[in-house]
Formats: sequence, structure tokens, C-alpha cells
Amino acid sequence: MQTSERIEELQEFLQEDSSNILARRELALLLLDNGFPKEAQLHLSVLLNTIQDDSELYYNLGIAFEKQKKFSDARDAYLRGLEIAPDDLDTVYNLGLVLTELKDYDNAVECFSQVLETDNQDSNSFFNTGICYFKQGELEKALEYFQKTIEINSEDIYAHFYIGNIFKEMGDIESAYEKFNKVLELSPDYSWAYYNLAVIDWECGKTDDALEKLDKTLELNPKDIDAYIIYAKILSSLKYFEDAETKISEAIENCGKNGNLFYIMAQIKKQLNKKDESLKYFNLAIENSTTLTTNIKFVTREIKALG
Repeated sequence: MQTSERIEELQEFLQEDSSNILARRELALLLLDNGFPKEAQLHLSVLLNTIQDDSELYYNLGIAFEKQKKFSDARDAYLRGLEIAPDDLDTVYNLGLVLTELKDYDNAVECFSQVLETDNQDSNSFFNTGICYFKQGELEKALEYFQKTIEINSEDIYAHFYIGNIFKEMGDIESAYEKFNKVLELSPDYSWAYYNLAVIDWECGKTDDALEKLDKTLELNPKDIDAYIIYAKILSSLKYFEDAETKISEAIENCGKNGNLFYIMAQIKKQLNKKDESLKYFNLAIENSTTLTTNIKFVTREIKALG
């Protein structure tokens, strides 16, 4: 019997006998495993109204909330499950993940540390500890945990990628370049690695190499706004303003309304002496201020200067 048929069968069964706990539990798990977390959540909540000391139900409820990005609710479900089964490491690990999402990094690290006390070869816990330290700006600690990750799992592309970012932040450009190339060796379609290599090439004055890698970035991810912006900045620095204009037009078409894209386009139009169009895009940048990193007061001054 196919999963969809079993789900339908269980739903019909519960319509006739809504008190059947085994059927509702099976249905909840099938829904959870097949992309219906909201529906699974509803059935798990019904079960927990009857069975309040089942840690597995709270664990699955946490997963249902997590899949819906309801991280506070997921945290509460996992904590309730740990009150019943405090040594359930799957719940401890998942709690660490949602605490990371909630930016409660110190408590997240405690969760991953608890897992590592039992299994010191759990590369995922080392990796996620590294993420917590990275998010807090503690780069040396983050580097330590990402390196432990790849000691256990040498093909963890994300650990290599973060190490590359840390090396770049620390000014070790050669090591960063090596790491991003390692990512591409493991995963040739990882667009962010091409992007980071392009940025390094640009900063090192290797313009042609940078543009080549940005082409590859956008081939793999046509919605990478940062790649379009760097591309346009490079072309503008070379005085290829019409080519930069074309590139940002492509970005707007692929990525939609974005304050930073409109602002870059306004600057390009100004360089091309297209005053009216420049004003149009400066105003569009302000209208889309939620995606604009330039201070609005500065943009307003530019509009007045053109006026």
C-alpha cells in the first residue's frame, strides 16, 4: 500500500473512531514524514491531551513545529520531552538546533556538549557548536570546532566553507582560497564557494578571474543578489557602465524588487548621465528600504543633489 493510501485510510478510520490512539499516532508520523507538519502537529496535540508522559510525542511535536519554523514552540516541546526523558540525546540535539535559530547560542552549545559527552565522534554536534561560536564572532573557537568536524568527516563541505570564511576574516587569504577550492572539489556546484573566490580575486586585482567566477556563481544561482552587485561594481570600476547597467537589469528581473539593486542602478544611471532614470531608481531604493543597506538620509541627499 502506498503512503498516500495509508494516510487516507487512517483518516477515514479516525472519522469512525476518533479515540483510537494507535491509528492517530501512526497518522501523525506519516504526515510528519511526508511533508505535512501542520497536520501532524494537530494530531500530536490531540494525543498529548490524552497521553502527557510520552517523550516521543513531544519529540515529534518539536519536529513538527521546527519544520514550520515555529522555533519557540519547538523549543518548548523539546524541553517538555526532556522533563520526561532527560537523557534522550536526539531531543537534546534538536533542542540545540532550535536554540541556535533563536540565537540562544550559549544554551545551544550546552546541548551539543551534552551530546559530545556521550559520543565524541558526532561531527554534526562539533559543526553546530562551531556555528554557534561563528555567529557570536568567536572565530578561533569556531575554527577549532569546524576543524574537529572535518577530522571526523573530511567531506563536510559546510565545515570547509566556514573555515574558508574564517581564514578570509582573519586575513589568511591563501588558506581561505585553498578552502573554497576544497569545497568545489567536494561539491562542484556550490555557488557560494565560487562567489567567495571571486571576491578574493577582485580584492587581489584579478579582475578577469573574478568575473569568470561570478559568471559561474550566477549560472548556478541566478538569484544571488550579492554576486550581481559585485559584478556591477567591477564593471563600473572598469568604466563599463552600460555593461553594468545590463547586469543590474538582469538582477532585477531575476531577483525582483530590491533596495540595494535599485541603489546600484541609480549610481550607474548617474554615471551614464541619465538624470531622470537615476532619480527614478534612487526613489525606488527608498521605497524598498527594507532591502537597502545604504542610509536613507544619504540617498535623499543624492536625490537633492540631482534635483
